[in-house]
Amino acid sequence: MKTALTVLLAAAALAVPTAAPRPAPAPPPPVARTVSAWLPWWNTDVAYDDALRHADQLHTVSPFWYTAASGTDISGETGAGEQRIIDGLHAKGIKVVPTVTEVPDAASMTALMNDPARRTAHVDALMKVVASRPYDGLDLDYERMTETEDADLREQVRIGYNALTSELCTRLHALAKQCVITVMPRTSTTGHAYDYARLGTVADRLRIMGYNLHDALDKPGPLSSVAWYEEFLTYATATVPRARLEVALPAYGWDWTVGSTARAKHVTSQEAEVLRRRVGAEYVFDTASGTPHFSYTDTDRKRHEVWYQDANGSAAHLAVLARFGVTGSGLWALGFEDTKLWDTLALHGQGGAR
Repeated sequence: MKTALTVLLAAAALAVPTAAPRPAPAPPPPVARTVSAWLPWWNTDVAYDDALRHADQLHTVSPFWYTAASGTDISGETGAGEQRIIDGLHAKGIKVVPTVTEVPDAASMTALMNDPARRTAHVDALMKVVASRPYDGLDLDYERMTETEDADLREQVRIGYNALTSELCTRLHALAKQCVITVMPRTSTTGHAYDYARLGTVADRLRIMGYNLHDALDKPGPLSSVAWYEEFLTYATATVPRARLEVALPAYGWDWTVGSTARAKHVTSQEAEVLRRRVGAEYVFDTASGTPHFSYTDTDRKRHEVWYQDANGSAAHLAVLARFGVTGSGLWALGFEDTKLWDTLALHGQGGAR
């Protein structure tokens, strides 16, 4: 009896069609990396750890490592070229594109850049930096050369810089390396030494420093503002393809002593918030600029004003980028920022992986 029942049950099981196996779920799409950031040499370990924690959002890190003291003398800061840093970033899929700044002033740089032989010698020196490590390119952050009120000299800087960057980018591209150029915002009063239209055709990315609207020698005020972003992005998006634009956000602030002509003290966004809490100052958010600030009196009874940036303010400025269709953002600098900023960047990330 038991054997017959077993046969009947087996037959019944064969008669019932089995459900087709469900296909394995598709893997989630990769997280879009929309952010580049500078790594300051004086805060290497903190900045490096910060980069690793947020590797899924970073496509490029630019260690602030090199300085051009002359046409052929390019020196490294403390820790420049540290292989541990390069390898660790590469292991996380992050490109390493070190930054080079310059020491010579406008007149000296004009003489160098507009002399074909000296210009090529300078490019040779820059290419030696690229070849010295497994770098993915170079970020040229030449600012001092633009500090002149002489319109004719500024025009010569513009012409020379166009020639320099064209030569450098051509040679970098021949090695499949990235050519990044960092510039000041182009407004009615600033950034005129940079030929955005030309630079935007030779560079892979044009990084606009979206900060220092008020600098350490100015009167107290916001480091950036919504209206200022709208002004320089109106010009930038009319002259440079949006895919090549990047706007670097500030992650720091200035602590001014009211009534003093002394240089304001630099504070990171984290330091500014710690200071605000320590002195018991009220958090005030300036909605017009999109910037937090506070005031306090020190132990010498001197009045201070601190303007800085945090995730709240960055959200207002990232919204401007979105309105202009700019998907690339940057950060000055790793290890400085409000920790909530990364969530804000993720919410406003509009672009794909670089």
